[in-house]
Amino acid sequence: MDRVLSGMQSSGKVHLGNFVGALQNWVKLQDRYDCYYFVADWHALTTGYTNPSALHESVTDLLVNFLAAGLDPDRCTIFLQSRIPEHAELHLLLSMITPLGWLERVPTYKEKQQELQDRDLSTYGFLGYPLLQTADIIIYRAKYVPVGVDQVPHLEISREIARRFNNFYGEIFPEPDALLTEFPKVPGVDGRKMSKSYGNAIYLSDSPKEVEQKIRTMTTDPARVKRTDKGDPENSPVYQLHKVFSTKEELAQVADGCRTAGIGCIDCKKILIKNVFAVLEPIWTKREALLNNPDQLRGIIEKGNDKARNVAQETMQLVRKAMGLY
Repeated sequence: MDRVLSGMQSSGKVHLGNFVGALQNWVKLQDRYDCYYFVADWHALTTGYTNPSALHESVTDLLVNFLAAGLDPDRCTIFLQSRIPEHAELHLLLSMITPLGWLERVPTYKEKQQELQDRDLSTYGFLGYPLLQTADIIIYRAKYVPVGVDQVPHLEISREIARRFNNFYGEIFPEPDALLTEFPKVPGVDGRKMSKSYGNAIYLSDSPKEVEQKIRTMTTDPARVKRTDKGDPENSPVYQLHKVFSTKEELAQVADGCRTAGIGCIDCKKILIKNVFAVLEPIWTKREALLNNPDQLRGIIEKGNDKARNVAQETMQLVRKAMGLY
């Protein structure tokens, strides 16, 4: 089967947006491709290098959520980036051939600097993020990387770097193609895109009480001051979450109820809570079992690390020979 590679930064807890936008798709792909999924703990240090104390907890949470969401270590390879030192070696070698201007023109380079002005991001680690990302992908000679349409430009630099390497040293790496995926936008409890940095997320690790409280206190259409006031569902963050988690029939019901004042906002939220719980309850059950069995979790990740390391070592033997380093 063709190989797929994707990873997720261990920069905080996993929320519903991550689950709907990435993990659900990863679960589907593991039956159609040779999938490699990793926890990107080195990447987390590119912006969070001053707070390493939270890294270990985030790594554990991410691994638990990978498995609780449905990734099966018998059908895909799950591993930890920092346990495969060949990533760092390839990153170093790619830095020898990559023009500085390529890195400076990456769209997220300046965007992130503007977004995270409370941090000093004038470091090589942050500038060289696309090189490490490229190494992550091409060291497994992955054919596909699952991305949304808006992320295709970010993958293009990896294709350019692989192409440049091949032009210098021979055809070692396939140029990774985007496996286009429709990622539904999951709004946070304040209506903006769900994000850890916005503090508006519902996390997979939240308790049932926390999830219910977050949804119950969400704002709705400001036009509905009283129960009898009519509103526009499109102006309600609650309705936007209904679009992701509720059935078509329920969506029509709450939309009509909002426009006619036939349903109150509390009842609208109760339907959403029920549907979000239906998604989270099996995850909560699996999370608890995994957290209560650290030896099982350790065994799964060590098995995945070993498999990933073997592939990465094979690739680096080819790279070293091609570059005259053997």
